[in-house]
Amino acid sequence: MHVADFIAGSIGGAFGVAVGYPLDTIKVRIQTQRKFLGVWQCIGATCRNEGVYGFYKGMSMPITTVSLSSSVVFGTYRNVLQVLHHLRGKTADAPRAKQDIFLAGFAGGTAQVSVMSPADIVKVRLQCQTQTLQGADLKSRPKYHGPVHCLLTIAREEGVSGLYKGAGALALRDGPSFATYFLVYNTVCDWLSPDKNTQPEWKAVMLAGGLAGTCAWSVGTPMDVIKARLQTDGVGKKRYRGFFHCITESVRTEGPAVLFKGLVLNCVRAFPVNMAVFAVYELIVRFLRTES
Repeated sequence: MHVADFIAGSIGGAFGVAVGYPLDTIKVRIQTQRKFLGVWQCIGATCRNEGVYGFYKGMSMPITTVSLSSSVVFGTYRNVLQVLHHLRGKTADAPRAKQDIFLAGFAGGTAQVSVMSPADIVKVRLQCQTQTLQGADLKSRPKYHGPVHCLLTIAREEGVSGLYKGAGALALRDGPSFATYFLVYNTVCDWLSPDKNTQPEWKAVMLAGGLAGTCAWSVGTPMDVIKARLQTDGVGKKRYRGFFHCITESVRTEGPAVLFKGLVLNCVRAFPVNMAVFAVYELIVRFLRTES
């Protein structure tokens, strides 16, 4: 059991949230609210109406739970990869097969859905709540007063299953995304590391991490759009009867391009976020393995 990967993944995930959260808020609002016509208009409206705080709505829960979910992703990935490598009868120092990296990444991405889904729906609901508590009359006050209140309100009004709205789309996003994520990261590190017996240099780690995040979001954005819409559906008017109806209705009313709303923003955000994630992950895991 590679415990170091669970610990390093947890710390790296928390750093990633802190780096990318403001752009994540803009991305979610563009995907779910038609009143925002573009990135700059959404940024301007958020600054004008809510101030800097508006970009960080709902961050306290994700920064805690993403630590847990990233721990699950990286820990599951490393241990599944080790099992697959062992099943092939390879020695410990033999290169990992690319198909094993892909499958281990897929397993890591799907494994964290049960942990990630409740926190993700709270994050999305709070990010899409544009009203402020101060100076608002009773009728226009926001429904949710914070992450814990949002979590309890969803559980009370929609049941425990309400916390897993969009979980199917989340699994379809994260399985292929993390498979792509780890495959690209390892491939780029191999390209940039002439000596395969040494650990990649930090510039290789950061470039590979940034490219891995960008490629992963290129794969995952369509399901990210559907997930966000299912998670916010029913807060006001209920529009979708389920997963497939959400896809068909979204495409019918807004065209196929709707599935790629927020793609550019996701990719721009993914590069620095995943540079930070992998740099911190590699730093911690190398330290822990040296100490042990």
